[in-house]
Amino acid sequence: MGLLDRIQKRDLSLTNEKAWDRTLWQLAGARSLSGETVTEQTALYYSPVWNAISLIAGTIASLPLHLMQEKDQKRRIASDYKAYRVMHYEWNPYMTAMAGRECIAAHILAWGNGYAEKVYNGMGELEELWPITPNRVRVEQKAGGKLVYRVRIDNEEIVIPRERMLHIPGLGFDGFLGYSVVAMARKSLGLAMALESFGSLFFANGTHPGTIVSHPAKLSQVAHDNLQSSLTTAYSGLGQSHKLLLLEEGMKIEKFGMPMNDAQFLESRQFQIPEVARWFNLPPHKLKDLTRSSFSNIEQEQQSFYTDSILPWLVRLEANYNMQLLTKSDKELSGRGRLYFKHVVEGLLRGDSTSRSALYTSMFNVGALSPNDIRGYEDKDPIPGGDEYFVPLNMVPLSMVKEEFKEKLQAQSQPALPPKGNGKDTTPDDTGDGDDEPA
Repeated sequence: MGLLDRIQKRDLSLTNEKAWDRTLWQLAGARSLSGETVTEQTALYYSPVWNAISLIAGTIASLPLHLMQEKDQKRRIASDYKAYRVMHYEWNPYMTAMAGRECIAAHILAWGNGYAEKVYNGMGELEELWPITPNRVRVEQKAGGKLVYRVRIDNEEIVIPRERMLHIPGLGFDGFLGYSVVAMARKSLGLAMALESFGSLFFANGTHPGTIVSHPAKLSQVAHDNLQSSLTTAYSGLGQSHKLLLLEEGMKIEKFGMPMNDAQFLESRQFQIPEVARWFNLPPHKLKDLTRSSFSNIEQEQQSFYTDSILPWLVRLEANYNMQLLTKSDKELSGRGRLYFKHVVEGLLRGDSTSRSALYTSMFNVGALSPNDIRGYEDKDPIPGGDEYFVPLNMVPLSMVKEEFKEKLQAQSQPALPPKGNGKDTTPDDTGDGDDEPA
């Protein structure tokens, strides 16, 4: 019995009946038209699918995830909260935060949904997260719209309430359950996997498929079986290819079937790579397909990878973390401030020293970063006097610029004083005789 057969339909009065067409959101996978069985597990045997899922999930999990606190227009990393430790360091005693976040991201990419059980301590603080594979979970909506999650473990079913389950859906028909990308792409992936199986069988049979050996006389069943067995044993298989073939009693050999170049085997296999890239919204070069990439456009494609492929997932994850891992008081502006999760996208530059240096330089030149800020990003100790901020005015400290402008403003605001004399009357003589001396 498949996973969908165990999911109970919600009250149809709460939604459109057409939305529950199971052919649109089948999670379990099935046999494709090519004859290949395509499920969330078997699809991982196809290298482009593995590459796409591991790339997106690994990139997301490798970015630092901070719990931020905003108060009085000031922000800080709230490292003193339990939720920060769980999401930044370790999900549970056996799983690092990166491993847990990568696992749930991979589940969303393949199954369309990611699940993790939340464990709280006596103070109501998040202590641990335990990922659950989606094929073990079925979602049920009770009367009144309350959700529960039924998790199958061996022959037992455990009910977990919504308050204790982290559920992140991917793209879906109602925002409640996500589509399985593998199920939606079953035809495309089935064709790709069939081509791979065909290539394997082609070489496994000695690179001579469809070979006919004819005998001029009629053979008995025993002779037929012996001849077939001897030819198969001696000449079939990759290790037996290109050997000298000995035929007796006027037998003839001829090849029968479509040559691989006529079937455009290599072209078809190459085409399936950008096909998988389209399903996972990736630029083809990220799946190692460089046929249309060049040095002139690879930088733009890398930028497209972030803006089109990674950024929507980051926003989706942050929104669900904020909604499901933080309490109502945590998310509201209160006396202690507002909490929210945020990925540090600068982590994408961790292996690119040139781009990282350019970013630091531009931010330093406008007074946005101090030397110690930059050293902190590079995990280096602060230096004395390194907390000053600089601007491009001959690269002087920002505090000196403020003092200089302050003095100028004070000078402009004071009234002009008459010039100081030596006590004599300096009024010019206007008698016209040119004698300015007193009479």
